[in-house]
Amino acid sequence: MDHTQILTKDIHQITVPTPFNVGPVNMYVIEGDALTLIDAGVKTDEAWQVFLQEIESLGYRLKDFDQVILTHHHVDHVGLLDYIRNESDIRVVGHFRNQPWISRDPDFLERHDRFFNLLYRRNGVPEPFIDDVQKMRRRLFNFSCHTSLDKVIAEGDEVDGLSGWKVIETSGHAQSHISLFREKDGLLIGGDHIIAHISSNALIEPPAVETEDRPRTLIQYRDSLKRCQSMGISRVLSGHGADVTDVHPLIENRLKKNEERANLIHQWILAEPMTVFDICRRLFARVYEQQLALTMSETLGHLDLLESWEKARIKHKNGIDYYIGL
Repeated sequence: MDHTQILTKDIHQITVPTPFNVGPVNMYVIEGDALTLIDAGVKTDEAWQVFLQEIESLGYRLKDFDQVILTHHHVDHVGLLDYIRNESDIRVVGHFRNQPWISRDPDFLERHDRFFNLLYRRNGVPEPFIDDVQKMRRRLFNFSCHTSLDKVIAEGDEVDGLSGWKVIETSGHAQSHISLFREKDGLLIGGDHIIAHISSNALIEPPAVETEDRPRTLIQYRDSLKRCQSMGISRVLSGHGADVTDVHPLIENRLKKNEERANLIHQWILAEPMTVFDICRRLFARVYEQQLALTMSETLGHLDLLESWEKARIKHKNGIDYYIGL
């Protein structure tokens, strides 16, 4: 299998395997004033060997790279940082919200677990499922890294060593998510924000400050998509799968699908009050047991959307939230 593609004269795509249902993940090499890697795969020996072979095929060694820019903190995009930093002085660059995840900050992780335990119980998830979700999250850390950012970038920043590229904050799929935009040719390096063959899940995360409300991630994600519609994007280099050239029709389709699913849920909660877990089981009858974190995020996101449209409200009963259609 050819794991490397030349996308433009200065950008190469490297695809490495993952053990996850999403399949292989794309990393990018940009030959700017600073030799730059975008994202860092997943921490497996197989991904590491493929990565080393592919940079060698491009004529590079690990020590040639100046920096790695993270599109977001998910394990399939950061895991190889440990391997890379063991063998080079590469600079790690990303949004500040990556830091507690990639450094495995113990206070953050304790708060993370408290948040999800409370969230799931309040939304009707049975106790055995909550235990399974926590075990799954701990297993995921086997594929992540344990390191720190060297430089923080944010909305509107130009990236050192990458002339013409600007940072666009594209939160929704992750609170740490950024994309890189090159206005002269409309090229977007989009991480998991826009993917051709699947709709990115707007994953629920704890709030940045424990006393604040959780982020409404699907609403964020839709806002980020709508912003991309106005940016003159000609092509998206994605974190998974093929690049996207039909950007506007794809975004329109994703927004429409969100609305269709929200309206379906609305019909259900007009008929009877339901918990998030009740709705999740009905929406994802075949997969919710194996992918509860993903499917609960998807379900809760659409209920957030209905609340923002004033088509749903929450009724609290015996410590459980029930959604009622309006």
